[in-house]
Amino acid sequence: MNITFDFAGKAVLITGAAGNLGAALAEAFHAAGAALILAERNLDRLQEIAGSWPNTLLLPVDLLDEASVQQMAAQAVAHHGRIDVLANIAGGFTMGPPLHETELKTWEFMLNLNARSVFLVCRAIIPHMLAQESGKIINVAARAGLSGGARMAPYSVSKSAVIRLTESMAAELKGHNLNVNCVLPGTIDTPQNRAEMPNADWSRWVTPEAIARVILFLAADDAAAIQGAAVPVYGRG
Repeated sequence: MNITFDFAGKAVLITGAAGNLGAALAEAFHAAGAALILAERNLDRLQEIAGSWPNTLLLPVDLLDEASVQQMAAQAVAHHGRIDVLANIAGGFTMGPPLHETELKTWEFMLNLNARSVFLVCRAIIPHMLAQESGKIINVAARAGLSGGARMAPYSVSKSAVIRLTESMAAELKGHNLNVNCVLPGTIDTPQNRAEMPNADWSRWVTPEAIARVILFLAADDAAAIQGAAVPVYGRG
């Protein structure tokens, strides 16, 4: 069954929209009729993705800087009057040495990129959703956030933090008509991952487009009963 999504009249904020998953999600929400706010440091890439789309606002933002995030949130709400869906897509992965050889800057980079960014954006957007008494928040964690793995402690810890943040926000906001959930991708089929793992079976990986459709479902009214979930999206991996 092919589910058709309709987000006409909904304002959707996507962080990290210039990445592989962010771009796929932006295209999916655009096709579903949403009014988009795409927040990213790389505005040139956003112009390539959405330069001709109507009713789309492109906002520069440093997701690790509190003032920049607050300004982005204020601009987004001022432009559309509300934020119906927040999709925190920005993040990244770094494979490293064993923990005892990991530099502090690597630890801080992963925690900041994957967890601090979600914290700052949610803190800036949630008051607006509470005022409008509705909203959907979808975060991107990872399968690696469920258990630790060799040479990836900073990444696993940062994605585990995203899961815990999701659960905590869901518990706090479920009485206010706000839904907070996250997805747990496995290895995503991107050009970068194919280059890094040329001998892997790429057909077993999950595509950005498949993850995007799961996020659209979590943002839809039909998912109103889902709260605080960490949804596995592994493909066949």
